[in-house]
Amino acid sequence: MTHKIAFIGFGGVGQGLLDILLNKGRNLANNLGLDIEVVAISDLKKGSIYHPDGLDLQRIAAIMDESGQLEDYPEEDGLIKGWDSLTTIEKSNADTIVEITYTDVQTGQPAINHCKAAFENGKNVVMSNKGPVAIAYDELSELAKDRGVSWGFEGTVMSGTPALRMPLISLTGNEIQEIRGILNGTTNYILTKMEEGMTYEAALKQAQDLGYAEADPTSDVEGYDALYKVVILANVIMGIPLTKEDVLCKGISSLTIDDVHEAKQENKRWKMLGRITRQDDQVYASVKPEKVDMTDPLAGVQGAINATTYECDLSGPITLMGAGAGIIETGYSLLIDIINMERKVIQ
Repeated sequence: MTHKIAFIGFGGVGQGLLDILLNKGRNLANNLGLDIEVVAISDLKKGSIYHPDGLDLQRIAAIMDESGQLEDYPEEDGLIKGWDSLTTIEKSNADTIVEITYTDVQTGQPAINHCKAAFENGKNVVMSNKGPVAIAYDELSELAKDRGVSWGFEGTVMSGTPALRMPLISLTGNEIQEIRGILNGTTNYILTKMEEGMTYEAALKQAQDLGYAEADPTSDVEGYDALYKVVILANVIMGIPLTKEDVLCKGISSLTIDDVHEAKQENKRWKMLGRITRQDDQVYASVKPEKVDMTDPLAGVQGAINATTYECDLSGPITLMGAGAGIIETGYSLLIDIINMERKVIQ
């Protein structure tokens, strides 16, 4: 079965998915009977190309290495260049839009409008953008349902680690009373290094040098990145209509070496935790540094790894650990959403 996709945005994650399709395309066809065909790419800086019969992925990869401009794709019959994102969504023959633009997490744009345009034109969407899921989950879910299309966003919480699909599928039947987790690898890396003796400032600088932290690390170290993930987990997994304003948020920048040493003497370890707790009719949600007992599975999660514990009434606590970021890992999250659409796991 051929599944036609169009990329809206074509940065590192999009090119990561392209590499996966180049390397795994034959296996997907042979093992799953799934032929994923790229028919369009539209990127604000790199240009736009569309061909209804599919684009040559090897050519695209070579162009990205050489000039980085899609306008250099060779002319051929049926090829269209220059469409903007909304035109690509509306006029291409893609079954699924791969939405991976840079999105303002305060407004969710332009990705929210891209989702609406796709759904209204009968197209599925897969994405790794947190903004639309955190800000407009109910609205977009209803629109997708009304139009009979699918919306996949596994990569919004822990990249290629199934922090959403695993509890939705494998833990179904449980009441999940609490979710708490290490939802940001940058802060976990910094705290790990501080426990090894580094100051906060030195650990942050090393994280930036390694590419774990941005030049402006505010979103990570002040907890905003994890905050949006808490909102997504609450809405999608626990069915709680949480907004970002409902979440207490505090960063790690005020933690000192003395704080870390004090926790160690108490046989505890500082972790930046996102937490949603349901108690009767009350819901508590926070993102903040907490001292965790060494016996807690989350205490053993070191470096830039993420982990989430689901407190279930039937199965007991289940902890999932894995990469929370990465180009290939996030590209994989988009691929697994497409595969699960074909399997009818995502509706």
